[in-house]
Amino acid sequence: MPRFENQTVLVTGGTGGQGSNHVRAFHAEGANVVIGGLNAERGAALVDELGTRARFVRLDVADESSWSTAVLAAENAFGALNVLVNNAGVQNPPATIENTNQATWSRVLDINLTGTFLGIRAAAPALRRAAGGAIINIASVMGLGGTAHYAPYVASKWAVRGLTQTAALELGRDRIRVNTIHPGVISTPFIHEPAVGAAVAIADFYSPEPFAVPRLGKPADVSRLLLFLASSDASFVTGSEYVIDGGLLLGPALQAEAA
Repeated sequence: MPRFENQTVLVTGGTGGQGSNHVRAFHAEGANVVIGGLNAERGAALVDELGTRARFVRLDVADESSWSTAVLAAENAFGALNVLVNNAGVQNPPATIENTNQATWSRVLDINLTGTFLGIRAAAPALRRAAGGAIINIASVMGLGGTAHYAPYVASKWAVRGLTQTAALELGRDRIRVNTIHPGVISTPFIHEPAVGAAVAIADFYSPEPFAVPRLGKPADVSRLLLFLASSDASFVTGSEYVIDGGLLLGPALQAEAA
């Protein structure tokens, strides 16, 4: 029996590189999937690809009313909401703190942090009505250490950690588990294409050669971990942080001849 048969999953940023892979993975495991995003054309194409058990809903994660519409759409279409994946996020153009304007700061925090807060707040009553479920917030390895030139993004992902742990404490007695995933450098347009207003991409700053696992991550790597955390196999896991970075945070893996 598929792990998510008769369950409904809402994925924000569901038309992007990681998000679309998460949507496909849940759908393949039997879930009804609600694809939240701003790109209606991509959303419609993904629904056409998946066929039954898939819906697209326009979702601006920084807008409170947009969240209400998305959660209601999930319940109206499939009867309940069981899993929320707060995947939507944006990066900032690389710049020092002194050269980062407030508009950039606000935009990144509005989407990455406030969007996650609004998602938890909107989804919690629906998950409670479904007798429990799971919320997984996609953070970043940049939320586990400082990274020069990415202050807004780093600050947003650090804050998501505290928000996640607080939500886990508040919702645990309602059988709602809340966890974070901290991906490293995952090969998607998000890291290969420059942010709006930027000339370079995040991938330009990283080579996987020194990683313990010397390759870039794949969206499927993250999706497999996500499926575990959303499933009953993780029923005793909440408020936890899962790093999936190929060893990036460990530091360089020295070759024997260099040791």
